[in-house]
Amino acid sequence: MKELGLLTYNEVEKIYRKKRFAVVLLILMILVPLFIYGQHREQEENLKKVGTKDWRIVLQQQISDSQNRLNSSNSPEEFKKIRRLQMEQNKYYLEKDINPSVIGAPTFLRSFLTLGISMFIPLLVLVVVIDMISGERADGTIKMLLTRPVRRWKVLLSKYLAMFLSVTIIMTLVVVIAYSLSGIVFGFKGIDAPILTGFSIVNNELVTSGIHSIPQWEFLLMCIGLTWFVAIIVGTLAFMVSILVRNTPAGMGAMFASLIAGGILQGLASSWEGAKYVYSVNLDLINYLSGATPSLEGLNMSFSIITLSAWGIIALIISFVVFTREDMMG
Repeated sequence: MKELGLLTYNEVEKIYRKKRFAVVLLILMILVPLFIYGQHREQEENLKKVGTKDWRIVLQQQISDSQNRLNSSNSPEEFKKIRRLQMEQNKYYLEKDINPSVIGAPTFLRSFLTLGISMFIPLLVLVVVIDMISGERADGTIKMLLTRPVRRWKVLLSKYLAMFLSVTIIMTLVVVIAYSLSGIVFGFKGIDAPILTGFSIVNNELVTSGIHSIPQWEFLLMCIGLTWFVAIIVGTLAFMVSILVRNTPAGMGAMFASLIAGGILQGLASSWEGAKYVYSVNLDLINYLSGATPSLEGLNMSFSIITLSAWGIIALIISFVVFTREDMMG
């Protein structure tokens, strides 16, 4: 165990010396402020569309409209439940003096993770992981490592653990930077605002029986956990590609193409039953929490998590089989 710990520490140190974390940090420090500025401009446009600067009047009107619809006997019970929860949200905003049309750091982070889970954050993972093994094969350092009296599986396990830790560091950087910078611009209000969740789609129909409201901090923790899970799976696949493909740019291209393929399949192959088994089609896990309609029939939270887990396990098995049996020094 001590030997494995030392090997893992050495692998993390190699990643640090390559300045990969510095590259990720630089990307975040450049792009996150741009995203914040874009959100700020959109917020100003939305305020103009409302037509009044007194957001309390708008909320009170929404509450009144919701109450009138609840009193209507024509509304189905399932829609009344959603309407009541929405009223609770609006009442919370009034009581806490929070303008829901104004973005706060918690809301920005939630939106940022929702939009970044399928492409932006996986790309940050690729920056660190894609050449963990192919890079060492290219510069010959893998030969020195494999000639030591250490079993190959233990060498690879240390590299995988280093990848695991690296992804966790990346997620920490994403959350801290996005939350902190957006908080400076928008403020930090709304961390305990009620958020609707518990949506599910069965046979292409919205099931409302499980819908309930939870504090935004709890919803954020769920978003962070799901994003971290997706990042680990993408990192595992990139780890496998780094073993199978000796050329790092080719490996990066293959992973990048596979990520883009998910979006294309959702748009052009919605009637193909097999498309839902492609890993990149299943990356938008956060959308299930908010009740977004899946792009392909048969997709749901459980199916996507199981599918991604299967891809990760298979990739890990292939990685260990190839690394321990094939010639890695050639």
